[in-house]
Amino acid sequence: MKTKIKAETIIRTVVVAVALINQILAICGKETLPLYESDIVQIITLVATIASSLWAWWKNNSFTQNAIAADKYLEQMKKNDIDG
Repeated sequence: MKTKIKAETIIRTVVVAVALINQILAICGKETLPLYESDIVQIITLVATIASSLWAWWKNNSFTQNAIAADKYLEQMKKNDIDG
């Protein structure tokens, strides 16, 4: 079974990672990350852009009629292997 990671999971992981980095920097006496609301919005937008770009690149994007027909043929072949 194929499972997908939800966007909420990724966002929570990033938030926890940033919080941990800030905490480690504070404990070590270093300057913490100077994050403002606009920075957070830009980071979330960047992550969403990278994720959507990778997803679009990874998926099969059939534009031509031959490619669409080949996709249908492949689906039929897979269905026959599962059913037959």
